[in-house]
Amino acid sequence: MNVAVLVLDSVTKLPREADGAVVVGGSHGAVYAAHLSAKAGVRAAIHHDAGIGLDEAGVSGLGYAESLGMAMVALATESCRIGDGRDQYERGLVSRVNAPAALCGVTIGMTCRDAVELLKAAHWPHRPPAPKGEDRHLVGDIVCVDSASLLLPEDKDRVVATGSHAALNSGHATAPARPRLIFFNDAGPGIDDGGILGLSVLEEAGVAGVAVAARSARIGDGRSTLQDGTISAFNHTAYRLGARAGRSALALARAVAEKAGRKEREEHREWPSST
Repeated sequence: MNVAVLVLDSVTKLPREADGAVVVGGSHGAVYAAHLSAKAGVRAAIHHDAGIGLDEAGVSGLGYAESLGMAMVALATESCRIGDGRDQYERGLVSRVNAPAALCGVTIGMTCRDAVELLKAAHWPHRPPAPKGEDRHLVGDIVCVDSASLLLPEDKDRVVATGSHAALNSGHATAPARPRLIFFNDAGPGIDDGGILGLSVLEEAGVAGVAVAARSARIGDGRSTLQDGTISAFNHTAYRLGARAGRSALALARAVAEKAGRKEREEHREWPSST
């Protein structure tokens, strides 16, 4: 059977060629990313387990995919870098498998390369997913997005909490948006500190970047990053804003947002005209 294999750093914008293909995507294995793979019609998806984390959010997409009849596999954060599809393909080891993938013969501990070959036989097409609900929310003055790909131009200079990991590709993708402060999940952070490598990219762009521990917040859930997250890593720009290991993301976000709000009000204050 001639089945295409795509190796990509992210599944946020899958090409048309993903329809019917086996996709090795650098994204986490939570529901949001699984939905994107299913929506694109992939035959089978191989994602990263993102350290599994709170409520096993990093692999929660496997059950979601199974409900659609789509084979899905997660790779261990100790074996390959999140956000790096090529590294996952070359070094990744399977940590979780859903039932449709198991029917293809994929087992825990198997290499990603071997899993790809077996998943070419996965049942396809599967049921299309139902439309997904709102993935962008405001908590006070703080923007919460389930994926950093949902950032908008108006998020410039705002405090943003994302459900994304902080790998290199996340850093490159979010730096141009120039938020005042942005939060991610550290995804483990895994081998080579893959889940937080993007913080240095943000530092070079002068953007304050923070990661919260995967065990403290659900990856793929921006509101959980904000409300549940405990800071585990940060860049120098974020340190100057008050980021410290062990501090709650919510406390830092509120402090920075309130300070920015006061400054903005002072700059726009209307002084009484002299008579």
